[in-house]
Amino acid sequence: MTSSAFGDASALGDSPAQGDAAPRRATTIKDVAKKARCSIASVSRVVNDSGPVSTGLRRRIATAVAELDFRPSEVGRSLVLKRSRTIGVLVPSVTNPVFADCLAGLQETARRAGHAVLIAQSDYEPGREIEAIAPLIAERPAGLVLTVCDPAASAAHLRAATAGIPTVLLFNEAVAAGDAVVTVDNRGAGREIAEALIRHGHRRISFVAGRFAASDRARARFEGVGDALAAAGLPVAPPIEIDFIDGPDRIDLSDLLARSRPTAIVASNDLLAIGVVAALRRHGLAVPDDVSVAGFDGIAIGRLIAPALATIEWPARAMGAAAAAMLLDLVAGRGDAAARVVTLPHVWRPGGTLAGAPNVSR
Repeated sequence: MTSSAFGDASALGDSPAQGDAAPRRATTIKDVAKKARCSIASVSRVVNDSGPVSTGLRRRIATAVAELDFRPSEVGRSLVLKRSRTIGVLVPSVTNPVFADCLAGLQETARRAGHAVLIAQSDYEPGREIEAIAPLIAERPAGLVLTVCDPAASAAHLRAATAGIPTVLLFNEAVAAGDAVVTVDNRGAGREIAEALIRHGHRRISFVAGRFAASDRARARFEGVGDALAAAGLPVAPPIEIDFIDGPDRIDLSDLLARSRPTAIVASNDLLAIGVVAALRRHGLAVPDDVSVAGFDGIAIGRLIAPALATIEWPARAMGAAAAAMLLDLVAGRGDAAARVVTLPHVWRPGGTLAGAPNVSR
């Protein structure tokens, strides 16, 4: 059985134990044809790669196959034997520089191995992930590299969609034994940022993030901040989850500033941290004299703003290269790549947005 980032299906309890309720009726090729609004012959041509099908129809069929978990053994053999020399990649956003850097490293490693890279994005929307990877699967990729919103929440659907396709998770945490993962210590990095703020005298520290449902990374970073605050005997304020994807320059911190009066704000990524700096200035507050700000990612633009952003820097390009190398090992059946979890080191960059806590309460 081909390994994937979501483990062996049998190990995750897909087969009912003795005495459990009878499994649901197996999906048939007729079910797929009905959902894809096409003929049974068209479905057969796609899953067996036995004839021409338009790109649009191929994508509809691939989506239906994934959503219905249509996995007869003969289809699995066909898909494995007739893979293309492409790698499908899903990221939350191609405009976030940290993922752009990952893609650069991934693409270079894939190119040297003679593979092309196809890219899709989910826009940080869990419900769009299956839709986003369907076109990738329709191209019969050699394997997939996925950064998903929350693998613990979407594992069942993604496991069905990627059945038989070697898969590596990038930036996410492992969710099952045998996962292939390239990641960083998000929780440890959050703890490191909070400890630095505490050493600078900060006692009112707030955490601002996008929606946790859209990023298991953000949740882990908040948990790390909470670890450090609790260890220091400081209160752990609830995180502030905001919608910032379409407008990080329009973040409204009015409620947070009125209620918590933080002397430091940790943002779940650098783009959001830069938006927080701008929002604080709109309120007439100076960074870092009135409020310190820190983020995660280490993107180049954070070093170009004044003052430079305090941040955790990930080795994003190296992560992309490592994910591609791990996937190529999986595809070639080399070693025990499927059981590996590679955690790359991070670096704390203190920057000009970090200073001692102000002496006077605001």
